[in-house]
Amino acid sequence: MSGGRLEELAAEFGMVERALGDPAMLADPPAYARLTRRHRELTPVVTLYRERGALERDLAGARELLSDPDMRELASGEVAALGARLAELDAELEVLLLPSDPDDPKDVILELRAGAGGAEAGLFAMDLLRLYTRYAEGAGLKVNVLDASESDLGGASKVVAEVSGDFAFRAFKWERGVHRVQRVPATESQGRIHTSTVTVAVLPEAEQGEVQLDLSEVRIDVFRSQGAGGQGVNTTDSAVRAVYRAGTPDEITVVCQDGRSQIKNREKALVVLASRLAERERTAREERERTERASQVGTGERSEKIRTYNYPQNRVTDHRLEGETKNFALDAVMAGGLSPVVAALGRAERERQLLELGEADGAGRGDGRASHGAA
Repeated sequence: MSGGRLEELAAEFGMVERALGDPAMLADPPAYARLTRRHRELTPVVTLYRERGALERDLAGARELLSDPDMRELASGEVAALGARLAELDAELEVLLLPSDPDDPKDVILELRAGAGGAEAGLFAMDLLRLYTRYAEGAGLKVNVLDASESDLGGASKVVAEVSGDFAFRAFKWERGVHRVQRVPATESQGRIHTSTVTVAVLPEAEQGEVQLDLSEVRIDVFRSQGAGGQGVNTTDSAVRAVYRAGTPDEITVVCQDGRSQIKNREKALVVLASRLAERERTAREERERTERASQVGTGERSEKIRTYNYPQNRVTDHRLEGETKNFALDAVMAGGLSPVVAALGRAERERQLLELGEADGAGRGDGRASHGAA
């Protein structure tokens, strides 16, 4: 247990609380939002840290009573109970002190693309969008579709949406990868089960100043928004297409036709473009660091099959989990009940981090094998 680290966080928490109480801070909404977010991040660990301090004081008092013959039996039971609770708090604090993802508090750009399976893959892309919308609503988040290449059958080859709200990325980061669905399509006359795939990308929304976007390298096109089947849903040229480094290997194209305001669509298209550039940089960095990592969970590789949705067996299997913990009821998940899956993946990640920390501690103590490094 890192007492020094806990003291630092408690001191930071106090400074954040004082800053939030300063009326002048309201004049800077972005700074106020960052402080509010940090306050929420620190509250759980500082609350447990303070409880731990109170427990230590109570435990010290109970131990003093052990020398009193009249109080020894009562004090002995209290010492045992307080010691057990202290051990529980230490375990909880150990988890809370694990390295956190700096992107967790950010909003998300969610991209769904139909893969193998043709029209059925497009239909499942829309099923996933409905699942994510229900899940987001349950988590107090908002989903706003920015662009959708819809078909007459009710599917979509591509959907781009923004998920906004507190810790949106933390809620959705486990979704990146290839999702496989096994079911009998409505158009299948022989009742055969088909396998289709949808690729999901989860991009933490780039914050102002995070990516230096040279607007001279971006071409902006405006056009009339289109709905499913080509039906016009807007009578003005308000949709925006932003093309980064057109005609080069670095080209990125973003379309935003959510609102009727060309200015707002342009702003949102540039935010999505910046987020994609940030993701490209992160991917390159992770590739360079890959050989240095002992293990990875949910790396976000686009070729990684992360989950299978088996309709005939009413089962969702997450392939990053093990044993029976990897299976969930499909009907519950598709109704928006994704939280148990996310919680299981979070627990697995914390266990991995704790294991790596233990291995690092063992190597650092120099037990005669330190020269070989961690396994």
